[in-house]
Amino acid sequence: MKDYFNTMKQIYLPWCLFLLLLLTNRCISENYIHPDFKITKSMFNEKIGEISDPEIKEAILSEPVDFLDRIKILLTLPQDFFLLVDKSHALKNSYKPDDLVKLKDYQVNVTGETHSVRKVIMDDLLAMIKKANTSDVSPVVASAYRSYDYQRKVYAHWVKTLGQEQADRESARPGHSQHQLGTTIDFYPIDPSFAGSDSGKWLLQNAEDYGFSLSYPEEYESITGYIYEPWHYRYVGKDATKMIKQYFKGIQQYFLEFYHENADFFHEYMKAGS
Repeated sequence: MKDYFNTMKQIYLPWCLFLLLLLTNRCISENYIHPDFKITKSMFNEKIGEISDPEIKEAILSEPVDFLDRIKILLTLPQDFFLLVDKSHALKNSYKPDDLVKLKDYQVNVTGETHSVRKVIMDDLLAMIKKANTSDVSPVVASAYRSYDYQRKVYAHWVKTLGQEQADRESARPGHSQHQLGTTIDFYPIDPSFAGSDSGKWLLQNAEDYGFSLSYPEEYESITGYIYEPWHYRYVGKDATKMIKQYFKGIQQYFLEFYHENADFFHEYMKAGS
């Protein structure tokens, strides 16, 4: 009988150890850091480790669950809110939002009768303007949606006026303008003096609360590709502006580049039904 048990132990013990190892590995592999993502700590650290800016990297790694909470929300929103449109990434010449509305129809102060934006941003835009008005500030829209063809004319004008090199610092080439998205607004005056105006100061402090983000901040031309434009705001939504402020040093371009490069990864590993 003793020999029998020894034989059984020799046969089954390795298999039991093997099954135990499999179960242990499975438990480890399912030790996800967020209930709605199939992402382990090592996967998350590796992905975030690709970020070159140490401050951004540290901010995200210190709050992985909150960061993924915010990413999950963004993945449910219209993805064209986060399209990367800059000197290296262009929209097709045929790109045109299908929900454009004229601002004058909403009694927004404008410098031109045809200024239009996407209807989907109107609630937040009107709420922002209403709030500004309570502080005796009256923002005026000087430019909004621009088609590919219109931007081509704008760019050609500045090349003729400023020369190619300076024009490329101040004006986007056709297809590379955020204005083509229909979610970007230039406030009046389109001039550096806007920063010191009542509207400029108010928007800088409050626009993010309504989903609008300054696209080209001061001293970031090497990152954005454009000179400081205190009048130029792009709507990305309130969830994104909160993320930009908390994790991306308040710089829209850093966030848009990250989202452009990583949204597919997070979408792939988001659990079905989440």
